[in-house]
Formats: sequence, C-alpha cells, structure tokens
Amino acid sequence: MSLQIPLHAKREHRYSTINWITFSAMAAFHVGAVVALFHFSWTAVLLTAFSYWMCIGLGIGMGYHRLHTHRSYKVPKLLEYFFAICGALTLEGGPIFWVATHRLHHQHSDTDSDPHTPHHGGFWAHMGWILFGEGHHNDTKLMSKYAPDLAADPFYRWLNTYHWVPLTVFGLITLALGGWVMVCWLVFFRVTAGLHATWLVNSATHMWGSQRFETRDDSKNSWWVAVLTFGEGWHNNHHAHPTSARHGLAWYEIDLTWLQIRLLETFGIAQRVRAVDVEGRQRGGEKKAA
Repeated sequence: MSLQIPLHAKREHRYSTINWITFSAMAAFHVGAVVALFHFSWTAVLLTAFSYWMCIGLGIGMGYHRLHTHRSYKVPKLLEYFFAICGALTLEGGPIFWVATHRLHHQHSDTDSDPHTPHHGGFWAHMGWILFGEGHHNDTKLMSKYAPDLAADPFYRWLNTYHWVPLTVFGLITLALGGWVMVCWLVFFRVTAGLHATWLVNSATHMWGSQRFETRDDSKNSWWVAVLTFGEGWHNNHHAHPTSARHGLAWYEIDLTWLQIRLLETFGIAQRVRAVDVEGRQRGGEKKAA
C-alpha cells in the first residue's frame, strides 16, 4: 500500500509554521532535564537508566519498531500491549502514529516524502520535523489509514488518541513516591534523553557511518547510536532487511534488542521470529534480496 499522507508542507515551507504545543512541551522537558542534573543522586541515575531501558529498549526497539511496525516476531497480545504502553511512555506519540510515520519513512526513505530525511537538513531530520508543521499525534482517524492492522484493535486506537495518559500517570506516581527531583530524572531527563536517542536514528544514521548493503537510501550503520538505542543504530542493516528482528548482524554489532527477542524465543514466548545473518541469508540458509 502506498503511503501518501501529507505530513508536512512542501520543502520551501517546512519551517514556516511552528507547532507551538509540541514546541512548548519540548522546551519544558529540556528545562526539566537540565534541572535534574543539579540534583544528582545514584538512586535517581539507576532508576532513570532502568526506565530508559524499559521505554526505549522494550517500548521502541522491541515494541513500536520491530514488533508493531515490521511484525518481525510475534508475542502474546498482553505482552504486545505492554510494549506499546512502554512506547507511549517515551512521548513519541501513540502506536498508530509511530507505525504510520515509520512505514512512510521506509517507503519514501530520503526523498521529499520522507518525513525526516537529512536531505532537508540535519536539524530537520533530528527534531525539526516534530517542531514545525502540522502535528498528527492525536489524529487517530487519519493515521489509521496507514496502519490498518493496528487500527483494527480498539486498544491501539485508544492508546493512540490518549498516548499522553501513560506518561501522565507515571509522572503522578513518581511525584507521589519520590517528589519533584525524581520527576525531573525519571520523566523529564529520561524522556528528553530517549527522544534524542531515537531522533539520532532518523538523523545521524542517515548522515554518518558505514554501509554493508547497497540500498536506495542513505542509511548507515552507527555503533554509537546502536549503544544509545539498544541496537537500533545498525540502520543500514535494517533498511536492507526491514522485516528482520535482528539488526546487528556481525558478531561485533551489539544488538541488545535482538538478544532480548532471542531470549523470549528460547522460552517459547516469542514466535515466528524472522532474522537474517551477516550475508543477508534468512534462517534456513536462503539469501534474501536487499
């Protein structure tokens, strides 16, 4: 299915309209993240690291990306829902919005129809595409046209429309148990760091790095983005084989998300796991065309 969703204006008008709601939220979260640094404690850092892994590693890597978007493996529905809630805790929008946008990125990668190509500038690819133009985070009706598999599920429709609810509830619980300092760390700092890590996949891995496979876009493999995102930085591997649950293909390409999927597969929780090796061969030895 061709995705022709008008997410942004023409190239010359991309910066003409600021999305003030998104801009204000991003400014507030960045200020809160800076405040956290003035209230350092190892407890806060460790809890933040754990919640970062839960939200980026489970929510984005295992959930929104490899499961909900590409269906590279299958898990029980309740676990799938849990991953989606973790994804919503990142403030990157609901599952239908995220999946539709990412599928558009793959179909039109590094063209004018790509919502976040660096061809319109590194800043645009990193966060400009979020701050400017018309936002569709809550437009479940529109985005459902481009993620009909998720839109068929009432839970995903609700979570997409009210994607801010999990983070709000999490923030209130954190405030009640740990006070404002913990809110600054577990909400503002963790969300801000997670956003920039995910945005680096959109920007840095289409600008710098190495290419193992010849693809029709500028996707690159970046070890340091992979470290920050639990394996999402092996982006050229991913663009060459988008339905593979395994992104780090060589022995030295650390992909924690893949190891977690393999662990679930070992215990019979993850099934129908699709993966390729460093030569692009699918399980069973068949080589898949890039």
